[in-house]
Order: sequence, then C-alpha cells, then structure tokens
Amino acid sequence: MFANLLRFFATHDRDAFDTAFITEVRVGEPVPRNPRAEKIILVCWLLIAVKHVAVIWAVHHYAVPFHQLWVNFPTFLLGIVATWVYYARD
Repeated sequence: MFANLLRFFATHDRDAFDTAFITEVRVGEPVPRNPRAEKIILVCWLLIAVKHVAVIWAVHHYAVPFHQLWVNFPTFLLGIVATWVYYARD
C-alpha cells in the first residue's frame, strides 16, 4: 500500500500512461474441433458406461458396505466436467 502511495507522489512521465493501455486487439479464427479428440471422448464415455455396469454388478453380487454411487458419481461428474470444458472452449 505504501509503495503505491510513494509512487503516486513521485514525479513520472505523463507520456508513459498512454503506452500502458491496450492499443489494438486482434481476433483470429476459432480453432476447429479435432475429430480424433471427439472419438477419444466417445471411447472414454463408453468406458465409463462399462465401469458403471461393472460396479453396479459387483456391489450387488458381493456384500460391500457402500452404495455404488460412491464410486460411479465422481466418475460421471469428472466425465461431465471434462466434456464440458472441451465443448465450451469456443
């Protein structure tokens, strides 16, 4: 806080303030989606579905003291977030 106060009272060049601001913005074309990445996302969702079925089967077949959503929900949530991040980057 005091460093900014001392800098406020110090003598400075008034022309330096003009160069401190953005003078130009260039916007490029958006990067097209990668078909290979979309195939990988699809394969990952298929693997998540297989894992969900396997976990549900294992929980019902073996006597485990927890609900299958303790395993399946974080996996599903992470998949949703990762897919959303990929498709929301436009």
